[in-house]
Amino acid sequence: MSTKTGLYAAVGPLLTHYEIDLEGLALRKRGTVKMPANVQYAWPHASKPFMYVASSSRISRDAVGSEHFLSVFEIDPQTGAVAPSGSPVRLPHRPIHLTTDRASKNVLVAFNAPSDLHVCRIGDDGSIGARVPQRGGIDTGVFPHQVRVSGDDQLAILVTRGNPAPGNAPHAEQQRDAGALKVFEYKDGTLGEEISIAPGGGHRFGPRHLDFHPTAPWVFVSLETQNKLCVFKREGRRILSEPVFQRELLVTPENVPSKQGAGTIHVHPNGRFVYCVNRGHVPVDYQGRKVLIGADNTFAVFAVDEATGEPTLIQHIDSAGLCARTFALHPSGRMLVAANAETHLVKDGEAIREVSGNLAVFEVKSDGTLGFVRKYDVALGPDDKLFWMGMVDY
Repeated sequence: MSTKTGLYAAVGPLLTHYEIDLEGLALRKRGTVKMPANVQYAWPHASKPFMYVASSSRISRDAVGSEHFLSVFEIDPQTGAVAPSGSPVRLPHRPIHLTTDRASKNVLVAFNAPSDLHVCRIGDDGSIGARVPQRGGIDTGVFPHQVRVSGDDQLAILVTRGNPAPGNAPHAEQQRDAGALKVFEYKDGTLGEEISIAPGGGHRFGPRHLDFHPTAPWVFVSLETQNKLCVFKREGRRILSEPVFQRELLVTPENVPSKQGAGTIHVHPNGRFVYCVNRGHVPVDYQGRKVLIGADNTFAVFAVDEATGEPTLIQHIDSAGLCARTFALHPSGRMLVAANAETHLVKDGEAIREVSGNLAVFEVKSDGTLGFVRKYDVALGPDDKLFWMGMVDY
């Protein structure tokens, strides 16, 4: 049973380890290692001291880049430091997300452009093995953004966002390309029968991330382009086609002055609370400069009815930075850290000030609400982002 948890944060190809002081709700920067390319996402082995890291020289769908990798890094069980284990495996496209199944016998890798999903074996030594052959005709949707395997290893869900309608509207209800949850029966690396969950045909359904309730049959989904939280119910090997609950995420959904996008979602380890982040990070021209005006960068915190799965909003709190692309909850449930990914100028009253990318630390209180503790600014170049951050047991 793990006794330590480390925090790992990536800017470009550099992955930095931070020691966690849980009692003091603080971070201590330790070592940094360089990946083969820009880190996209990482996922730990379920029981061994390994971390699987997806990286790419292509940092967005429209950017140029042809180097894509899946790497294994070993975690020192004493210090939490990471070091490469074996040679990186080359991938055909930019990998945007990855996960393993329950026992980390297989690693699943999602690609967004073109849409694809690969499953590879994991060896007893933690190494990446052969790709698992799949049946023909698998539908991977439009713009996958996440892949997850249910805790009982029976379902693999590919979260496909689709694409919003053209333009820079603050609240993109209608989509150009439909979004969906692609739900596959799953057995030891093999993707079986698929059901596509796309309420209303998917044209007002742009999911980005999901998380599972630890004990009940509830699946919590953030809709990036609609800025909403949806709760779906699982029955056996299927997910019901319509959400049982839907809630607004924004502070003022009726008055959205800037373009918004819901982000990552996590369920508290005790299953009683859900956290989802709002991201506003598209600047506009203002007094000759690019400035964020009125953007909603907050956490929406919900209490969950354990009998029905119904979420009730209990808090909005500033994320203490801009565009928290990822955030993580400590396994104890007592600490949340947000990776505010970008540095921008913001309009603050009549003044304009710069807000830096940072790691923001919050206390998770007994009632589920968050209390801001401190933040650690992260130096970002003009094209840099704090693209991924996570907590990993070792």
